[in-house]
Amino acid sequence: MADKIGLTTTIPVEIVYAAGKIPVDLNNLFITCDAPGRLVDRAEQAGYPRNICGWIKGLYTTLLEQESLRQVIAVTQGDCSNTHALMETWQVAGVAVIPFAFPYDRDADLLRLQMEKLMQLLGADWEAVGRWKKRLDQVRKKAHEIDRLTWEAGVVDGQTNHLALVGCSDFNGDPDAYEAYLDGIIAEAARNSTQGLAGDRQAVRLAYVGVPPIVSDLYSYVESMGARVVFNEVQRQFAMPFDEDDIIEQYRRYTYPYSIFDRIDDINREVARRRVDGIIHYTQSFCYRQIEDIILRQRTAVPVLTLEGDRPGPLDARSRMRIDAFLDMLAR
Repeated sequence: MADKIGLTTTIPVEIVYAAGKIPVDLNNLFITCDAPGRLVDRAEQAGYPRNICGWIKGLYTTLLEQESLRQVIAVTQGDCSNTHALMETWQVAGVAVIPFAFPYDRDADLLRLQMEKLMQLLGADWEAVGRWKKRLDQVRKKAHEIDRLTWEAGVVDGQTNHLALVGCSDFNGDPDAYEAYLDGIIAEAARNSTQGLAGDRQAVRLAYVGVPPIVSDLYSYVESMGARVVFNEVQRQFAMPFDEDDIIEQYRRYTYPYSIFDRIDDINREVARRRVDGIIHYTQSFCYRQIEDIILRQRTAVPVLTLEGDRPGPLDARSRMRIDAFLDMLAR
């Protein structure tokens, strides 16, 4: 069986597959386990401070509890600023860490250098990486179709859209099985369309921007209150929504690891195209990206509700009340 290798966020996953290894996005493993709150507690028992992001604490324990994962690719630039210390605590525990950095200024030469260093470490070459890009792009096209069926046809709900797109970070370690999973969603959407089961076209149309939520019921709650999430910003980026043959350019156009201004350009384009009424900006407690909320509010054309999450679990009462008030305001 091929070796598994952990990922702290989306990286050029084509390289991992080309090296004959199985990528495992630790974020997906953490948040979909039976008791993610327990993993956060265990990190705190190990000494992680209370005022550190819940995702970082969850990733720490998730990796240590997976005996099959003794190697991880950690993004040191373009993701969480706490990743450096996370890497070091893993190294103390005997985990081999491979750093990967997205250049802040999107410099093509530096990005190519990072990718070539990763290829050398894992034992991949450009020819194999190119083959895997073509294969993964076939799967990504189906995720893009699910995204279209969400915002244009209204036959896929926001949470299904979220799960289909966010999983493109590692394709659950099995692109063939992941493609079959996406085919199933598309087939269900076709049945919904045939039976006239499209979502309420009068519903408030929302964009969800920011890192994927640590809370478990955000999508089901907002949709139970008469709204529809028709745009999942970062998750869509994980699915590489570009018609791009050059893999270097593909990861330069990927907005998440670079400046907030690149992300806002993408957000504003999609908000207009998808006729979004309002934005929910999710921020994680103790994350530096909370500061970017200042800029996002100044540079977007529709109302923004900023929601903060801390630990895994359902929305708290205060957040539900704020969502209710926001949706009421948008519906008037």
